[in-house]
Amino acid sequence: MEKIIKEKISADHLLYVSLKYTKTCDVIINLLLRWKIMIELGMDLLVEKSKKAKKWQVTLDAPRAKLVQLKKMYINNSDIFKALELYEMFRDIESLEKVRECEFRKGVNLRVTYRGQVININLDMLKEYAAILERFISALK
Repeated sequence: MEKIIKEKISADHLLYVSLKYTKTCDVIINLLLRWKIMIELGMDLLVEKSKKAKKWQVTLDAPRAKLVQLKKMYINNSDIFKALELYEMFRDIESLEKVRECEFRKGVNLRVTYRGQVININLDMLKEYAAILERFISALK
């Protein structure tokens, strides 16, 4: 849990300090990657809890296999399920088609094409993601 909190602190610094002053899409991408690492650590914690409760079915140690099984287990817990869905996008963020808009300005926007949809990742969207991940960490505790 300590590692998750450290990742969250680093991500919060990127969101509330670095992005405030630089307003570049590189900071947005680094923030999303930091959140990806944080969710992976949370997934490992959920797997450990499931193994202790003997609800975990032995699968490959691949992140995708873990993700599929965790999504099935936590489909009724919306806080965890939403974070796992965000993880899928964050995992692929480096390979997705990205368009940078209004860099170095207040309306900095990273337009990402994900699963045929265009997603505008701007400051408002990042705050929504931060709220989802805050609820995810609370659910882990």
